[in-house]
Amino acid sequence: HKDCLILEAKPYPYGHIYSEIIDGFTWDEGPHVSFTKHDYVKELFDESVNGEYEEYEVTTGNYFKGHWIEHPAQSNLYQIPEPLRSQCLESFLNSRQYAEDQGVPQNYGEWLKLAFGEVFAENFPYAYTRKYWTVDPAELTTDWVGTRVFNPSVEDVLKGSKGPLGRKTHYIKKVRYPSRGGYQAFAQKLFNGVNIELNTEVRKIDLDNKILQTSKGETLHYQKLVNTMPLPAFVKICESVPNIVQEASKALLCSSVQLVNVTAPHDTLRPENWMYVYDEDKYSVRINCTEKLSPANAPSGHTGVQVEVYHSKNKPINESSKVIEDRVIEELIEMGLVCPDKAGGREKIKSMSRFVKWANVVFHYDTKLAMDEILNWLESKGLTRESDDLHPITDWTM
Repeated sequence: HKDCLILEAKPYPYGHIYSEIIDGFTWDEGPHVSFTKHDYVKELFDESVNGEYEEYEVTTGNYFKGHWIEHPAQSNLYQIPEPLRSQCLESFLNSRQYAEDQGVPQNYGEWLKLAFGEVFAENFPYAYTRKYWTVDPAELTTDWVGTRVFNPSVEDVLKGSKGPLGRKTHYIKKVRYPSRGGYQAFAQKLFNGVNIELNTEVRKIDLDNKILQTSKGETLHYQKLVNTMPLPAFVKICESVPNIVQEASKALLCSSVQLVNVTAPHDTLRPENWMYVYDEDKYSVRINCTEKLSPANAPSGHTGVQVEVYHSKNKPINESSKVIEDRVIEELIEMGLVCPDKAGGREKIKSMSRFVKWANVVFHYDTKLAMDEILNWLESKGLTRESDDLHPITDWTM
């Protein structure tokens, strides 16, 4: 800590794992949980919260046109209404029959059809991709997938079309979450004694002379620079950036998210820790109940429902935050996550929004070439390239 100065643009530390406590509710920037298998990280988190954390198996679900389906839906077809259930099964079996003739999928859209069949792909992951990633599946590569999408066997799909599979197939099995203080509490040990300046935005960087300027009017010299800004934001404040690098930074795509936090004075109404919404006529994309992460995250007898609404330059949202909040509340009422009667009236259901500009990196076909162009230029300024620095992380147990 003594050899490092952290410049933080926001009035608080922790970045994306910052937790906000409002009126007794704890809100993270989306449903953060830890499912690492690395002992070092487990010990660091354990020490940060003095051993006070929740550990449990997660329950996840999907909402599709008035129906709740266990996650992942591809191995729980029995909960999909007919005739779509039989159509999904037939399409899946046909995809297995012709898979060897299809060759290597050229994009995520083709990968989905080969993995699940055209009918299931169109109704479920295609729809969710457009909502979550804000682009069509054909625009995405496949190198980011890893274990994030469960690719089922014929036996699993056949059994899951008739009834419960009898085992969970989601890649997340058991998670840990701090008992109090939100997910940021896991980083408390890193923050203790740190040399940090809050409300300090880096405005300009001279990579050749190792000088940067801040929003407070400071000019600082550095020996080593560790950047945690998104690459487009970083390139924008660097001096003497070649045009080709500037254009490369503009080609990178990242979604933004409006987090709609809804509270109601009644107990949690659904068993799931988080849920995915496939209906494309709904703003809601992914949902979590904060008290399902830890009971201390909400006052007793209350539920706090967080809804993620994604957009990007490819999928802009032109409605006001208030309009989106009102629509989201109606969606939650339809899905049975909040209930005006149990709350004592519709007016008792409250909402607020938080906008996060940088949400998910979108791995489209220009991403790797653009990143390579930027990192090659930064290498000339002292960056050490790594053999896998263009590859998305696919080991989600890290």
